[in-house]
Amino acid sequence: MGVKQRMNSLRKEILSKVKEYHGLSTQEGLVAPEPYVKYVWRTWNEEELASIIDASLDQKITYGLRSKQFEKKFVQELGQRFGVFVNSGSSANLVAVSALTSKNFCGCYGSLKAGDEVITPAATFPTTLDVLLLNNLTPVFVDIDLGTYNMDPKKIEEAVSKKTKLIMLPHTLGNPNDMDEIMKIARENNLYLIEDACDALGSKYKEKELGTFGDMGTFSFYLSHHISTGEGGMVVMKDSKLKKIVESLRDWGRDCWCEPYKSDTCSKRFEWKLGNLPFGYDHKYIFSNIGFNLKPLDLQAAIGLEQLKKLPWIIEQRKENFSNLSERLKEFEEYLILPKSVPGADPCWFSVPLTIKEGKKFSRSGLVEHLTTNSIETRPFFAGNILKQPAFTDIKYRVSGNLENTDKAMESTFFIGCHPLLTEDMISHVLNSFKSYFNKNGA
Repeated sequence: MGVKQRMNSLRKEILSKVKEYHGLSTQEGLVAPEPYVKYVWRTWNEEELASIIDASLDQKITYGLRSKQFEKKFVQELGQRFGVFVNSGSSANLVAVSALTSKNFCGCYGSLKAGDEVITPAATFPTTLDVLLLNNLTPVFVDIDLGTYNMDPKKIEEAVSKKTKLIMLPHTLGNPNDMDEIMKIARENNLYLIEDACDALGSKYKEKELGTFGDMGTFSFYLSHHISTGEGGMVVMKDSKLKKIVESLRDWGRDCWCEPYKSDTCSKRFEWKLGNLPFGYDHKYIFSNIGFNLKPLDLQAAIGLEQLKKLPWIIEQRKENFSNLSERLKEFEEYLILPKSVPGADPCWFSVPLTIKEGKKFSRSGLVEHLTTNSIETRPFFAGNILKQPAFTDIKYRVSGNLENTDKAMESTFFIGCHPLLTEDMISHVLNSFKSYFNKNGA
């Protein structure tokens, strides 16, 4: 047997053993998640584990051919043109916003400058806001609606000023915004739109995938999201020139656009004259943007390719679990504001948001403590009113209107899980735990 044949034989044997190991590791009692009903849980099995080992055997660990394949298949899933794979959803937001501030960006409304205003909710995840501050942009905070947990389009419109250049729009927990109205506002006011769809893979508005309405959409592949590469994110867009800038920002800011493991795609690697560099400076070391190194690993892409195969099942299970939980939670509408969506929305919910109604004798902390005691994980509404977080007390910003609902969500909203691995026994346990609490405290 030749060396290559022996290597192929060993590879098959290794992958077979990996799958065997995974089967043993998932036997009852070995990797049982704690608590009993987790807020999220990965949907990996032996296929993802074998895929990551298979990729590692190629010994090309960094961003490479699998990453390019993952980008292509991901945008095909969305019906979008281009995707740029990065190392997290937060990085996706960072390079998306930074691209609009690049001196190389020549969009129809010009590039963003320091001090330009960006409309975004105050009830948010930190890195949706951080990327604005890091680019010296001024956030304009708008309140949310309780139930949808998104911004009201009327409030967005009221927040627009002569300085406004961008709407940074989270689809909170995968719940679609009213995209007809928001796109109308963006067009009429010459505003760019970035959809933060990190929670929203699989969600649609009027049959169109979220993340594909605006100039760019961002996604996260963190453990808790709809598909997971461990860490990872994606920026999607239609504009090829914007794609080039986003890739440059991810890849140290370099001007070169060679594919992984390629050189001299332009056929004039040593014939460029850019900036104040001498003629012929190596194009692979010319930097046209002030960028970062936010590349993911090919190992992550290997997992992502397997996860995409499961996406239809993941979406179906999430929708089914959300519907099951939200329908049966109607029994407690006296105490809770239940989640709702705008007409035309088809959400694939990230979790089930619940808000304790005003005037009740109990608090969120009391109910959450009861659920925790009964081995049910919860989460608060991200950072709550982010202006009250210690990191953001001295930032420059503007508030349009008031943040009444944002403060209510900070005090009274929490999430429970609807991930695909919930069982009927788990869901019944969750509902029985709510019932026992309200029977004792709801009178």
